[in-house]
Amino acid sequence: MKLEKHLIKLNEKFSNKEEAIRFCGKVLYESGFVTEDYIEAMINRDEELSVYMGNFIAIPHGTDEAKKAVLKSGITVVQVPKGVDFGNADDPKVATVLFGIAGIGNEHLEIIQKISIFCADVDNVIKLADAQSEEEVIRLLDGAE
Repeated sequence: MKLEKHLIKLNEKFSNKEEAIRFCGKVLYESGFVTEDYIEAMINRDEELSVYMGNFIAIPHGTDEAKKAVLKSGITVVQVPKGVDFGNADDPKVATVLFGIAGIGNEHLEIIQKISIFCADVDNVIKLADAQSEEEVIRLLDGAE
């Protein structure tokens, strides 16, 4: 999947995970990948099963029922240098890089798999979190293919 510069957001700040998930959904919606309904489905998905994946990443995406809200497959990469907590006070789960995704059919599984393989090496996540430009993020992730 081709990463588009306007879908990469650097140096974002969020007060909580819901705000972060809604931001990812809004980027996908405003870029024509999903209908507005998908944003709520992303929140519901995190309530059913956390979208936090470990190694400082979260992959907000919609529920299976929300597939009808996906117009075309897409991904947004959101850098959160100060992090956003996807856990709780007893078990913090801080994400510094968010991958908001929407996939036609089962394409979201393919996207998640590629992200997971790349981010299994925490050094790759640190490079993404420290990236200074959209081009640098694209270079890092294109090297993962």
